[in-house]
Amino acid sequence: MEIFLTYLKVFITGGFICTIAQVLIDKTKLTPARILVLFVTLGVILTGLGIYEPLVQFGKAGATVPISGFGYSLATGVMEEVDKKGLIGIFTGGVTATAGGISAAIIFGYFAGLISKPNIKK
Repeated sequence: MEIFLTYLKVFITGGFICTIAQVLIDKTKLTPARILVLFVTLGVILTGLGIYEPLVQFGKAGATVPISGFGYSLATGVMEEVDKKGLIGIFTGGVTATAGGISAAIIFGYFAGLISKPNIKK
């Protein structure tokens, strides 16, 4: 029963974040790229204010997998590196914390490009 509740929390949290994005797409003139930037920025700001961490504790992957979770990872990486290395951590922390995800996106994107037939818009 406990695993079911965990999955339910993850589903509700991730679904809520994605619902907000879908409403923004449907009801505003914001482009998906601007919404992406908005969500990453909000993830950073909410982490800095201490609001996103309780959401991560509650929703786990439901809060870290959507793009706002990337902002969370950037902010937590910077905060950890600043604690360890001082001000240089502002520049190195975000990259260090997200390097695995960025590398995976590049590698899997490359393989997806190899096995698909991408069309170039004219």
